[in-house]
Amino acid sequence: MVALAFLAGGWLTARSFEQQGKDGQQAWDLLTWCVVGGLVGAKLWFVGESFARDPDATLANTLFTRGGLTWYGGLIGGAIAGLSGAKLRGISLLDTMNAAAPALAASHAIGRIGCFLVGDDYGVPSHVPWAIAFPNGTPPTLERVHPTMLYETFWLLPVFAFLWLRRGKSPFLFGEYLVLSGLGRLWIEAFRRNPDFVGVLTNAQVVALLCIAGGAAGWLWLRGRAPAVSGAGK
Repeated sequence: MVALAFLAGGWLTARSFEQQGKDGQQAWDLLTWCVVGGLVGAKLWFVGESFARDPDATLANTLFTRGGLTWYGGLIGGAIAGLSGAKLRGISLLDTMNAAAPALAASHAIGRIGCFLVGDDYGVPSHVPWAIAFPNGTPPTLERVHPTMLYETFWLLPVFAFLWLRRGKSPFLFGEYLVLSGLGRLWIEAFRRNPDFVGVLTNAQVVALLCIAGGAAGWLWLRGRAPAVSGAGK
C-alpha cells in the first residue's frame, strides 16, 4: 500500500505539473527523492516517539517493526527531499508544493489502508458496529477498537477531490492541504490511544495545529502577493 501510495502520488503530481504547463516527467524524477526522504522521515519520527514514550525502547524493536511509519515524519522528510530535488532541477518550489497537494491527500488515504491491513495505529476500545479487533496487529488487541486508520482514509478522499478541483484557483494549494488534513487529524485523535503531550492535546494534535496555522498563514500571505506570485511562476 505504501508503494501504491507513492505511485499514485507520482501520477497525480505529473498531471498537475502538466496543467501548470510543465513536463509531467519531472514529477517522476522527483519521486525517488520523495520516497527516500519520506520513508526515512517516517521511520525516524516513529523512533523518536517510541523513545519518548517508552524508556525500555531499543533501536531493534523500533526500526524493524512491521508498522512504525509516522505520517508527519514522512511528510517532513518527503517535503525536504522533494523540494531539494526541485531546487536542483530549477523547478519552482511553490509550483511543486501546489502540484503535490492533491497527491499528498490521495497518497495518505491509500497509506492508511495499509495501516488498517497491518493493524497499526488503531483507536480506543469501542462498541460501535464497525469496531474491529486486531489479534495480529501492532500491537495485538483482542478488544474491538475504532478503526481510526479508515476514518482518516474516509476524511482524506473528499479532501483530495476538493484540492483536485482547486488546482489553478488557489494561491497556496499546499496550505489548503495542511489546513484540511490537520483538521481531520484533530478530530480523529479523539478516537485514538495516543498519550497527552501538551495539556489535553496529543503529539499528533499539536503538530496538526501547527500545520493548520502554517497552512492558513501561508495561504493568506500568498493571496496578498497573488499577482506577483503568478507572474514569477511562469
